Amino acid sequence: MHTRRSIPTAAITVVALVFLFAPLAVVVLFSFHKTNSLTPPFEGLSTRWYREVLADRAVRSGLATSLRIALLTAAATFVSGTAAAYGVSRTESRLKTVYGGLFLLPVTIPPLILGIAMLSFFSSRGIPLSTMTVVIAHAVFVAPVFFVIARTALDRVEVAQLEAAADLGAPPWYRFWHVILPQVLPVLLAGAAMAFVISFDEFIVTFFVIGNESTLPLVIFSRLRRTIDPSVNAISSLLLFANLAIWLVAVGYAVRLERRRRRDALAQREGQL
Repeated sequence: MHTRRSIPTAAITVVALVFLFAPLAVVVLFSFHKTNSLTPPFEGLSTRWYREVLADRAVRSGLATSLRIALLTAAATFVSGTAAAYGVSRTESRLKTVYGGLFLLPVTIPPLILGIAMLSFFSSRGIPLSTMTVVIAHAVFVAPVFFVIARTALDRVEVAQLEAAADLGAPPWYRFWHVILPQVLPVLLAGAAMAFVISFDEFIVTFFVIGNESTLPLVIFSRLRRTIDPSVNAISSLLLFANLAIWLVAVGYAVRLERRRRRDALAQREGQL
């Protein structure tokens, strides 16, 4: 039975969704505009701007650089974030909460301040700016997000299974690899996908530590400084579609792994009965 509150709640939900996605829809729509205008009326569809963008060497180079940085950042975040989350999750120290809070500290730092701090650090150490400095800065920026996801998953691991493996003489590395990791891998992969997307889109931190190369967000910024036409919309739309595709593939793979794990666990229980 519907209540009187259901209609206002539905209306608020619709308004919120429109507020969130209408700007994206406008960006995508005008990326197909056949003229160079970004304002109504819409005068017809054309793939002209996509052809121009895909033929642009700067765009292709920026895309390749963004993909390389995002992949390295996701890999570094996966390893460091999993190790940190596992250590904090399994420690018995009274400072457990403090350790977790320290790892989350970069989240409280604005990207502008973090970018300046990383630039100062690299300059003071004589480290030349390159894609690797961007990977390091992105890992610092993204790792706390992955840490929260990984720790939440690790805290849900069944302690009884770990104790059973320990009683059977399994060393710590074996317990992690064969007992813990299969349970949390789908969640960790989803977290790595999120790290990839955040790194792929990051502009402010990248601006300070990139060196002579350019990522796709920097290419968009450079175009906006020169001119504003639907080519910017086309690049932004490609960026949006790429992020969405990567996220869907990663989450879909993680869901498949989780279903397989649950199916195997159910079969194991039925076999024991």
